[in-house]
Amino acid sequence: MSNNLQGRLLLSHNFDVPPDLVPALSREEFVDVFRLSLPEALSCRQVNNPHWIVEILFPTAEYSPSQVGELCAQALANKRRTGSAIPEILVLGGIKTTPPTSDSPDSLQPGDWGVDVVETRSGEAFLQAIAWEATVAQKPADSIFKVAL
Repeated sequence: MSNNLQGRLLLSHNFDVPPDLVPALSREEFVDVFRLSLPEALSCRQVNNPHWIVEILFPTAEYSPSQVGELCAQALANKRRTGSAIPEILVLGGIKTTPPTSDSPDSLQPGDWGVDVVETRSGEAFLQAIAWEATVAQKPADSIFKVAL
């Protein structure tokens, strides 16, 4: 789905916070965080997929995947600033290099970026739990990104 002029990120939401501290977002609310906050050059839509929630298309001449990740983290942080407790936000991205598991247009395809947007009490503990450092150790630096707020 990606080409030289347009990049594609698919976002999932990992909510690792007690709901009494911060309310969980519905799929629609999660989509609206980005649709209403990201620059006009970025196109956002909800996707019909059990794991992925938001598709973001971006012009690669203007933005890198990690820059879009930073914008996503900031958009979610701004949404959460209105509450009393602000969770730590991680945006963890990696480019798909393996064959697709589905030919659905709402599934991750080779060349697309799969991005986990994480809300957690402790970013460090979350990254340790998923063995982030070991997972990315052998990957080329331009095939992954991590944003932490």
